[in-house]
Amino acid sequence: MRGRLRLAVPNKGRLVEPTLELLRDAGLVFEAHDRSLVARVENHDLDILFVRTNDVIEFVGDGVADLGVTGLDLIAEAGAELPQLRRLGFGRCRLAVAAPDDSPFRAVEDLAGLRVATAHPETTRRYFAGRQIAIDVVPLSGAVEVAPRLGLAEAIVDLVSTGSTLATNGLRPLGDVLASEAVLVANPAALGDRAATIEALDTMVSSVLAARDRKYLMMNAPAARLGELTGLLPGLSSPSVIPLAESGLVAIHAVVEAAAVWSLLPRLRAAGGSGILILPIEKLVP
Repeated sequence: MRGRLRLAVPNKGRLVEPTLELLRDAGLVFEAHDRSLVARVENHDLDILFVRTNDVIEFVGDGVADLGVTGLDLIAEAGAELPQLRRLGFGRCRLAVAAPDDSPFRAVEDLAGLRVATAHPETTRRYFAGRQIAIDVVPLSGAVEVAPRLGLAEAIVDLVSTGSTLATNGLRPLGDVLASEAVLVANPAALGDRAATIEALDTMVSSVLAARDRKYLMMNAPAARLGELTGLLPGLSSPSVIPLAESGLVAIHAVVEAAAVWSLLPRLRAAGGSGILILPIEKLVP
């Protein structure tokens, strides 16, 4: 058995930078260069393998890598049954069916008997077969959105983030095939052989993801209004309450959802909260 864990990540594309940022935020120290195939992590028994996006699943499945970062859309396309340890919260998009704005098609059922171009042929076949809609799949490796304009197909199935690319190319969505985001996957054998090492890495990553969604809140408040204020603070657990030197005052510390902070502040002030501090959290292990 190898001494060091191996993590396969894409060497190009939309998942690269968020993946490297997550690993560095987790405390891993490594140098990554454009032409490097392997980055050795200095403070953890881990090597990061930079491979083609479509090869991550194969590397993990074959045991060349113990872990991998890839997209749910790619897992679906490969038909891979790899254990998914954690969704990573970035690379969110959807695989959608779309047709030209000036076409008569209003629903996926309208595409029966027609050509659909896509870089996800297997997923597309399964999607339409599951709805008993017969289509002719046209596999393309890129520039899928221009297929209708070039006369290659009447519709497409492609990844959509904001929808701006569809609009730019005169396309409108007809339905969603699946939702995708980046996930951490594992080789099944490695989960048994390297359980402790993998768990340690997963804890490091999950602590960063948990912290990104939360803020640390501190404030002073009248002790007489403690019940009202703590009732406004849903969090991981009960807030910490610390008596202050001035009689009748307490300090309240709590972890709160980041998305709720701005709606929460006016209510805390109205309930007597003062000196409110909102701080970022680097890592959080629930």
